Amino acid sequence: MTEWLISLEGTAQGARLAMVLALTSALAHACFGAIQKGRHDPWVTRGAIDLWIMIFAAPVALIVVPWPQGMEWLVLAGALVIHFAYKLTMALAYSRAAYTVVYPVVRGTGPLVTLAFAALFLGEHYALLQWLGVGLLSGAILMLAALNLRSAEAGQAALRQGLLWALAGGLLVAVYTTYDAWGIRLTPDPFTFLAWFFLITSVDFPLLMVARLRRADRWPRFDGPLMLRGMIGALVAFVSFGGVMLGTRLGKVGEVAALRETSTLFAALIGWAVLHENTTPLRVALMGLIAFGAILVQAAG
Repeated sequence: MTEWLISLEGTAQGARLAMVLALTSALAHACFGAIQKGRHDPWVTRGAIDLWIMIFAAPVALIVVPWPQGMEWLVLAGALVIHFAYKLTMALAYSRAAYTVVYPVVRGTGPLVTLAFAALFLGEHYALLQWLGVGLLSGAILMLAALNLRSAEAGQAALRQGLLWALAGGLLVAVYTTYDAWGIRLTPDPFTFLAWFFLITSVDFPLLMVARLRRADRWPRFDGPLMLRGMIGALVAFVSFGGVMLGTRLGKVGEVAALRETSTLFAALIGWAVLHENTTPLRVALMGLIAFGAILVQAAG
Protein backbone atom coordinates (compact mmCIF):
# COMPACT_ATOMS: atom_id res chain seq x y z
CA MET A 1 0.00 0.00 0.00
CA THR A 2 2.86 2.37 0.78
CA GLU A 3 4.42 1.89 -2.65
CA TRP A 4 1.06 2.44 -4.35
CA LEU A 5 0.43 5.64 -2.38
CA ILE A 6 3.90 7.02 -3.11
CA SER A 7 3.44 6.22 -6.81
CA LEU A 8 0.44 8.60 -6.88
CA GLU A 9 2.42 11.63 -5.73
CA GLY A 10 2.41 14.40 -8.32
CA THR A 11 -0.19 12.67 -10.51
CA ALA A 12 -3.75 13.64 -11.44
CA GLN A 13 -5.03 10.49 -9.74
CA GLY A 14 -3.14 11.48 -6.59
CA ALA A 15 -4.71 14.96 -6.65
CA ARG A 16 -8.19 13.41 -6.93
CA LEU A 17 -7.48 11.06 -4.04
CA ALA A 18 -6.23 14.02 -1.99
CA MET A 19 -9.56 15.77 -2.61
CA VAL A 20 -11.52 12.69 -1.48
CA LEU A 21 -9.36 12.37 1.63
CA ALA A 22 -9.83 16.06 2.47
CA LEU A 23 -13.63 15.87 2.18
CA THR A 24 -13.76 12.64 4.20
CA SER A 25 -11.57 14.29 6.81
CA ALA A 26 -13.91 17.31 6.88
CA LEU A 27 -16.95 15.17 7.66
CA ALA A 28 -15.02 13.20 10.29
CA HIS A 29 -13.70 16.38 11.94
CA ALA A 30 -17.19 17.85 12.27
CA CYS A 31 -18.23 14.66 14.08
CA PHE A 32 -15.04 14.75 16.20
CA GLY A 33 -15.73 18.29 17.42
CA ALA A 34 -19.29 17.35 18.39
CA ILE A 35 -18.00 14.30 20.29
CA GLN A 36 -15.50 16.35 22.31
CA LYS A 37 -18.09 19.01 23.14
CA GLY A 38 -20.68 16.40 24.18
CA ARG A 39 -22.27 15.95 27.60
CA HIS A 40 -19.01 15.02 29.37
CA ASP A 41 -16.37 17.56 30.43
CA PRO A 42 -14.22 18.41 27.34
CA TRP A 43 -10.99 17.70 29.28
CA VAL A 44 -12.18 14.27 30.38
CA THR A 45 -13.59 13.44 26.94
CA ARG A 46 -10.33 14.38 25.22
CA GLY A 47 -8.39 12.30 27.74
CA ALA A 48 -10.62 9.29 27.02
CA ILE A 49 -10.22 9.78 23.25
CA ASP A 50 -6.43 9.97 23.51
CA LEU A 51 -6.36 6.91 25.75
CA TRP A 52 -8.12 4.90 23.04
CA ILE A 53 -5.84 6.38 20.36
CA MET A 54 -2.86 5.06 22.35
CA ILE A 55 -4.47 1.63 22.67
CA PHE A 56 -5.16 1.40 18.93
CA ALA A 57 -1.91 3.01 17.71
CA ALA A 58 0.63 1.27 19.98
CA PRO A 59 0.55 -2.20 18.35
CA VAL A 60 0.79 -0.70 14.86
CA ALA A 61 3.63 1.66 15.76
CA LEU A 62 5.62 -0.84 17.81
CA ILE A 63 5.14 -3.96 15.68
CA VAL A 64 3.77 -3.29 12.18
CA VAL A 65 5.47 -0.21 10.71
CA PRO A 66 9.20 0.67 10.72
CA TRP A 67 10.44 2.73 13.66
CA PRO A 68 11.39 6.39 13.08
CA GLN A 69 15.05 7.11 12.39
CA GLY A 70 17.25 10.09 13.35
CA MET A 71 15.61 13.36 12.35
CA GLU A 72 12.17 11.74 12.30
CA TRP A 73 12.17 11.59 16.12
CA LEU A 74 12.71 15.37 16.30
CA VAL A 75 9.89 15.94 13.81
CA LEU A 76 7.54 13.84 15.94
CA ALA A 77 8.63 15.72 19.06
CA GLY A 78 7.72 18.98 17.35
CA ALA A 79 4.32 17.54 16.41
CA LEU A 80 3.74 16.61 20.06
CA VAL A 81 4.33 20.20 21.19
CA ILE A 82 2.17 21.78 18.47
CA HIS A 83 -0.75 19.37 18.84
CA PHE A 84 -0.67 19.63 22.64
CA ALA A 85 -1.01 23.40 22.31
CA TYR A 86 -3.89 22.95 19.85
CA LYS A 87 -5.73 20.45 22.08
CA LEU A 88 -5.22 22.72 25.07
CA THR A 89 -6.76 25.72 23.30
CA MET A 90 -9.71 23.62 22.10
CA ALA A 91 -10.44 22.29 25.60
CA LEU A 92 -10.26 25.83 26.99
CA ALA A 93 -12.54 27.15 24.23
CA TYR A 94 -15.12 24.35 24.53
CA SER A 95 -15.27 24.75 28.32
CA ARG A 96 -16.24 28.43 27.90
CA ALA A 97 -18.44 28.67 24.80
CA ALA A 98 -20.87 26.63 22.73
CA TYR A 99 -19.78 24.23 20.01
CA THR A 100 -21.59 26.25 17.31
CA VAL A 101 -19.67 29.37 18.40
CA VAL A 102 -16.21 27.85 18.84
CA TYR A 103 -16.04 25.46 15.91
CA PRO A 104 -16.67 27.94 13.04
CA VAL A 105 -14.16 30.42 14.48
CA VAL A 106 -11.43 27.77 14.66
CA ARG A 107 -12.11 26.43 11.18
CA GLY A 108 -12.57 29.90 9.64
CA THR A 109 -9.28 31.25 10.93
CA GLY A 110 -7.15 28.38 9.63
CA PRO A 111 -7.47 28.19 5.80
CA LEU A 112 -6.11 31.62 4.84
CA VAL A 113 -3.17 31.34 7.24
CA THR A 114 -2.48 27.78 6.05
CA LEU A 115 -2.37 28.96 2.45
CA ALA A 116 0.13 31.68 3.41
CA PHE A 117 2.26 29.23 5.43
CA ALA A 118 2.28 26.69 2.60
CA ALA A 119 3.39 29.40 0.16
CA LEU A 120 6.09 30.70 2.51
CA PHE A 121 7.51 27.52 4.01
CA LEU A 122 6.69 24.75 1.52
CA GLY A 123 7.25 26.72 -1.69
CA GLU A 124 3.74 26.08 -3.03
CA HIS A 125 2.19 28.50 -5.52
CA TYR A 126 -1.48 29.44 -5.73
CA ALA A 127 -3.52 31.33 -8.31
CA LEU A 128 -5.30 34.57 -7.47
CA LEU A 129 -8.68 32.81 -7.75
CA GLN A 130 -7.55 30.29 -5.13
CA TRP A 131 -6.70 33.09 -2.69
CA LEU A 132 -10.14 34.58 -3.44
CA GLY A 133 -11.81 31.22 -2.84
CA VAL A 134 -10.10 30.78 0.54
CA GLY A 135 -11.04 34.35 1.47
CA LEU A 136 -14.70 33.66 0.62
CA LEU A 137 -14.64 30.39 2.54
CA SER A 138 -13.03 31.90 5.64
CA GLY A 139 -15.24 34.98 5.56
CA ALA A 140 -18.43 32.91 5.30
CA ILE A 141 -17.35 30.66 8.17
CA LEU A 142 -16.58 33.65 10.40
CA MET A 143 -19.92 35.27 9.51
CA LEU A 144 -21.61 32.01 10.48
CA ALA A 145 -19.72 32.16 13.79
CA ALA A 146 -20.97 35.74 14.32
CA LEU A 147 -24.57 34.59 13.80
CA ASN A 148 -24.09 31.78 16.29
CA LEU A 149 -22.49 34.19 18.74
CA ARG A 150 -25.51 36.50 18.60
CA SER A 151 -27.85 33.69 19.58
CA ALA A 152 -25.55 32.18 22.23
CA GLU A 153 -26.84 31.94 25.80
CA ALA A 154 -23.55 31.90 27.74
CA GLY A 155 -22.28 34.92 29.67
CA GLN A 156 -20.44 37.53 27.64
CA ALA A 157 -17.20 37.23 29.64
CA ALA A 158 -17.08 33.46 29.08
CA LEU A 159 -17.93 33.94 25.41
CA ARG A 160 -15.12 36.43 24.89
CA GLN A 161 -12.65 34.06 26.51
CA GLY A 162 -13.96 31.17 24.42
CA LEU A 163 -13.60 33.22 21.24
CA LEU A 164 -10.01 34.21 22.08
CA TRP A 165 -9.08 30.56 22.66
CA ALA A 166 -10.91 29.63 19.45
CA LEU A 167 -8.87 32.19 17.48
CA ALA A 168 -5.67 30.79 18.99
CA GLY A 169 -6.87 27.31 18.02
CA GLY A 170 -7.47 28.46 14.44
CA LEU A 171 -3.92 29.80 14.16
CA LEU A 172 -2.59 26.52 15.56
CA VAL A 173 -4.63 24.63 12.93
CA ALA A 174 -2.62 26.46 10.27
CA VAL A 175 0.63 25.70 12.11
CA TYR A 176 -0.02 21.99 12.55
CA THR A 177 -1.42 21.52 9.05
CA THR A 178 1.73 22.99 7.51
CA TYR A 179 4.06 21.24 9.94
CA ASP A 180 2.39 17.84 9.58
CA ALA A 181 2.49 18.13 5.78
CA TRP A 182 6.23 18.80 5.99
CA GLY A 183 6.70 15.91 8.41
CA ILE A 184 4.78 13.29 6.44
CA ARG A 185 6.57 14.32 3.24
CA LEU A 186 9.92 14.05 5.01
CA THR A 187 9.27 10.46 6.15
CA PRO A 188 9.89 7.80 3.45
CA ASP A 189 7.00 5.67 4.72
CA PRO A 190 3.93 7.88 5.39
CA PHE A 191 2.31 5.20 7.55
CA THR A 192 5.33 5.20 9.86
CA PHE A 193 4.76 8.90 10.46
CA LEU A 194 1.02 8.41 11.00
CA ALA A 195 1.31 5.49 13.43
CA TRP A 196 4.00 7.13 15.56
CA PHE A 197 2.29 10.52 15.31
CA PHE A 198 -0.91 9.12 16.81
CA LEU A 199 0.97 7.23 19.53
CA ILE A 200 3.23 10.09 20.62
CA THR A 201 0.64 12.89 20.45
CA SER A 202 -1.92 10.89 22.45
CA VAL A 203 0.19 10.58 25.62
CA ASP A 204 -0.24 14.14 26.86
CA PHE A 205 -3.94 14.60 27.55
CA PRO A 206 -4.55 11.46 29.62
CA LEU A 207 -1.66 12.56 31.87
CA LEU A 208 -2.94 16.15 31.96
CA MET A 209 -6.44 14.93 32.80
CA VAL A 210 -5.14 12.85 35.73
CA ALA A 211 -3.05 15.76 37.06
CA ARG A 212 -5.95 18.19 36.66
CA LEU A 213 -8.40 15.94 38.48
CA ARG A 214 -5.94 15.10 41.26
CA ARG A 215 -5.45 18.81 41.96
CA ALA A 216 -9.23 19.21 42.15
CA ASP A 217 -9.41 16.13 44.40
CA ARG A 218 -12.04 14.50 42.22
CA TRP A 219 -12.08 11.63 39.78
CA PRO A 220 -14.29 11.03 36.80
CA ARG A 221 -16.48 7.99 36.49
CA PHE A 222 -14.95 6.05 33.65
CA ASP A 223 -18.33 4.57 32.87
CA GLY A 224 -19.51 2.85 29.72
CA PRO A 225 -20.85 5.96 27.88
CA LEU A 226 -17.63 7.93 28.44
CA MET A 227 -15.37 5.10 27.30
CA LEU A 228 -17.61 4.38 24.32
CA ARG A 229 -17.47 8.06 23.37
CA GLY A 230 -13.69 7.94 23.70
CA MET A 231 -13.40 4.85 21.49
CA ILE A 232 -15.64 6.33 18.79
CA GLY A 233 -13.74 9.63 19.00
CA ALA A 234 -10.43 7.80 18.54
CA LEU A 235 -11.68 6.00 15.41
CA VAL A 236 -13.01 9.28 14.02
CA ALA A 237 -9.67 10.97 14.79
CA PHE A 238 -7.81 8.40 12.69
CA VAL A 239 -10.03 9.26 9.72
CA SER A 240 -9.96 13.02 10.34
CA PHE A 241 -6.28 13.68 11.09
CA GLY A 242 -4.90 10.70 9.17
CA GLY A 243 -6.95 11.54 6.09
CA VAL A 244 -5.86 15.17 5.91
CA MET A 245 -2.17 14.28 6.42
CA LEU A 246 -2.25 11.69 3.65
CA GLY A 247 -4.04 14.28 1.51
CA THR A 248 -1.26 16.82 2.05
CA ARG A 249 1.29 14.18 1.03
CA LEU A 250 -0.51 13.70 -2.30
CA GLY A 251 -1.82 17.21 -2.99
CA LYS A 252 -1.07 20.87 -2.31
CA VAL A 253 -1.43 21.79 1.35
CA GLY A 254 -3.53 24.92 0.80
CA GLU A 255 -6.01 23.12 -1.44
CA VAL A 256 -6.40 20.18 0.94
CA ALA A 257 -6.76 22.52 3.94
CA ALA A 258 -9.44 24.59 2.17
CA LEU A 259 -11.47 21.51 1.31
CA ARG A 260 -11.14 20.22 4.83
CA GLU A 261 -12.68 23.40 6.21
CA THR A 262 -15.96 22.38 4.62
CA SER A 263 -16.20 20.57 7.97
CA THR A 264 -18.08 23.70 9.10
CA LEU A 265 -20.66 22.98 6.40
CA PHE A 266 -20.98 19.40 7.60
CA ALA A 267 -21.23 20.61 11.23
CA ALA A 268 -24.10 22.91 10.31
CA LEU A 269 -25.86 20.11 8.43
CA ILE A 270 -25.41 17.76 11.41
CA GLY A 271 -26.85 20.45 13.68
CA TRP A 272 -29.89 20.83 11.42
CA ALA A 273 -30.54 17.20 10.51
CA VAL A 274 -29.47 15.39 13.70
CA LEU A 275 -29.71 17.94 16.49
CA HIS A 276 -32.77 19.69 14.97
CA GLU A 277 -31.26 23.15 15.31
CA ASN A 278 -33.07 26.01 13.58
CA THR A 279 -31.69 27.43 10.35
CA THR A 280 -32.39 30.59 8.33
CA PRO A 281 -32.02 31.63 4.68
CA LEU A 282 -28.89 33.62 5.64
CA ARG A 283 -27.30 30.54 7.22
CA VAL A 284 -28.12 28.50 4.13
CA ALA A 285 -26.57 31.21 1.93
CA LEU A 286 -23.40 31.25 4.05
CA MET A 287 -23.14 27.47 3.85
CA GLY A 288 -23.46 27.76 0.09
CA LEU A 289 -20.68 30.36 0.06
CA ILE A 290 -18.43 28.01 2.08
CA ALA A 291 -18.99 25.28 -0.49
CA PHE A 292 -18.44 27.72 -3.40
CA GLY A 293 -15.18 28.97 -1.91
CA ALA A 294 -13.90 25.41 -1.52
CA ILE A 295 -14.91 24.55 -5.08
CA LEU A 296 -13.18 27.69 -6.39
CA VAL A 297 -9.93 26.75 -4.63
CA GLN A 298 -10.02 23.30 -6.20
CA ALA A 299 -11.16 24.37 -9.68
CA ALA A 300 -8.64 27.23 -9.95
CA GLY A 301 -5.83 24.82 -9.14
